[in-house]
Amino acid sequence: MKQVVQNYKSGELALLDVPVPGCKPGGVLVRTAYSLISTGTELMKVSEAGMSMLGKARSRPDQVAKVVQSVATNGVPATYRKVMGKLDSYTPLGYSLCGVVEQVGAGIDDVKVGDLVACAGNEHALHAELNWVPKNLYAPVPDGLAPRHAAFGTVGSIALQGVRQGESRLGEVALVIGLGLIGQLVVQLLAASGVRVVGADPDPVRCELAERLGAAACGDPASPAVESAVAELTDGHGVDQVYLAAGGGSNQPVELAARLCRDRGRVVDIGKCRLDLPWNAYYEKELDVRFSRSYGPGRYDPEYEIEGRDYPIGYVRWTERRNLACFLDLVARGRVDVEPLITRTAAFDDAVETYQRLKDGELKAVAVLFRYPEQSAVDEPSADVAAMTVPAVPGGRSAAPVRAARTPVRLAFVGAGNYATSMLLPHLAQRDGVELSTVVTTTALSAANAQRKFGFREATTDLDAVLGDASVDAVFVVTRHSSHAELTRKALLAGKAVFVEKPLALTEDELTGVLSAVEESGNDRLQVGFNRRFAPLLQEARKRFGARTGPASLRYLVNAGRLDHGSWYLQQGTEGSRFAGEGGHFVDTASWLLGADPVSVYALAPSGNEDLQVVLGYPDGSTAAISYVTTGAAGFPKETLDLVADGKVLQLDDFVRTSVYDGRKRWVSSRLPKARDKGQAAELAAFVRAVRTGGPMPVPLGSLVATTTATLAVRAALTGGAPVTLAEAR
Repeated sequence: MKQVVQNYKSGELALLDVPVPGCKPGGVLVRTAYSLISTGTELMKVSEAGMSMLGKARSRPDQVAKVVQSVATNGVPATYRKVMGKLDSYTPLGYSLCGVVEQVGAGIDDVKVGDLVACAGNEHALHAELNWVPKNLYAPVPDGLAPRHAAFGTVGSIALQGVRQGESRLGEVALVIGLGLIGQLVVQLLAASGVRVVGADPDPVRCELAERLGAAACGDPASPAVESAVAELTDGHGVDQVYLAAGGGSNQPVELAARLCRDRGRVVDIGKCRLDLPWNAYYEKELDVRFSRSYGPGRYDPEYEIEGRDYPIGYVRWTERRNLACFLDLVARGRVDVEPLITRTAAFDDAVETYQRLKDGELKAVAVLFRYPEQSAVDEPSADVAAMTVPAVPGGRSAAPVRAARTPVRLAFVGAGNYATSMLLPHLAQRDGVELSTVVTTTALSAANAQRKFGFREATTDLDAVLGDASVDAVFVVTRHSSHAELTRKALLAGKAVFVEKPLALTEDELTGVLSAVEESGNDRLQVGFNRRFAPLLQEARKRFGARTGPASLRYLVNAGRLDHGSWYLQQGTEGSRFAGEGGHFVDTASWLLGADPVSVYALAPSGNEDLQVVLGYPDGSTAAISYVTTGAAGFPKETLDLVADGKVLQLDDFVRTSVYDGRKRWVSSRLPKARDKGQAAELAAFVRAVRTGGPMPVPLGSLVATTTATLAVRAALTGGAPVTLAEAR
């Protein structure tokens, strides 16, 4: 299928061939009929992409701050790879469309194949021939409403939420500053609510359009016409609400709002304009400044948008989806007219040319629609990656199949997110004797990006085809935590060697399922991404420390830090706790340094935060205390470790320096000045070598299971308030 994309680094726009997205549970696959270009938000994004790197940095200081913090935590090279990987990738455009339901995912019962729906979301309602859309981001189109008009659903919801934030009342007077697409819709919604509207925009054509659509008067904000209209309609008191629907770097809208608003009036910011509030003006009138967050309650909440958990109507009357349905109803009943807003309807095949004309100013438009090809039969789309059946596996398949001499190791990737593209694939793409065969994702564009950047032979959303491909030697599972165990189980049953990023499993049942697959298939070719034991500095320090004769004490401080709001790591209901997802790294490192698997786990957690104190016991009496904290200083190193035994001390300083002190007070220090090498390259080399030669996996299966069991036992230890003996944990 085709999709409109942009490279944020170069600014290139393209109509790209990408795989058809899978139809996951909890949503529907929609074939687009019309999609709407947001001439404000999207053109701003297109313009930013054409800036220099310095210009991009100036336009997004929030992202610059994240880069600086990443440098402090991960070092310059790793941060550079991550940042450039994001920039030099195709990103999607679009967030408002109407189309026909082509396939219904599990759990969906409110629409059926063939129904017309309006869809929202900058990750789901894209300028693409097919989109997977979760339940709370689509709404059925009322009978009789034209698809081209229903495509306005998302921008209409944005305008509607802004009006709701203004709490307009019958007979009031409102000022709308900025009469672009959103502003024109706000004017109509206010007029339909019995509010008299004054509009302000420097474009006389837009002013005339707003007056035709219900505004009492409109004019240039720099002219006296707007002030005169406000004075006449309000008897000189000022408007009850001001809606800021303008963009750009001028502070004029904010200053005009203060001048024309009545005492204790409301100022609602809907667009993205400069907000340098003149303190005296806002203070003296005691103005109520409010922000309107996109489509309404539920926006930026993954449990609502992705998992489909609705808010009770008794507590949240108007959610994203209810706003979408409400706007569609208003258009269907003729209370809002979007037809006059359509400046141009372009064929989808002309998308790149249309964007370029808008960017260059050749095409001046309020709203532009893409019209997609007529509906036609398509190949049956693939199912969700996490719900696919596995091809039959011949009984008695060898755990380490014999390979033809000098043939490359063929690898398939399931998932192509930030970690895969910044920390794994760059090493594999440069390795001789490796062929990147297939990349599988549920998001079509991420597969296409990975194929372009790393040279995969093909990109798809069909996992079955990969597991059934006899030429694929190994499968990398680099998806969200909740899918690791099931995907690993399926790949093992298909006879593939498997590299799964941590964690191997989030529950005991999931771990049991993986081990059952090993037993059933006879295939134990498994590696979990516990990379720290492969780090060169730690390898050298362990060698210099030498053998132990007595028990050891190990202290491991992990300054994990806080996560950004909205991070999927915080979705504990589906993705497990942070320690369940990440803690295996530190358990594995401690066990490797101590040369044994843990036999007991004890854990404590301060109330009110995610900090953990975990104590592991080992067969020879050694102990490892892991402090996993989220409340530390951001500038402090992420990982520091001390190992003490036999009159010797080994120290690790965040994979930048290691030191070993012996009984004669001598110490040796290793320093890595340019980067933090946490062992990914060496781990991947060891895995590829094992697959090529049929030799043992880099880490024994028993150790992988012991680490996973110990990590999962932390929750039981916290609940029970007593040490957990690992022999009893499973």
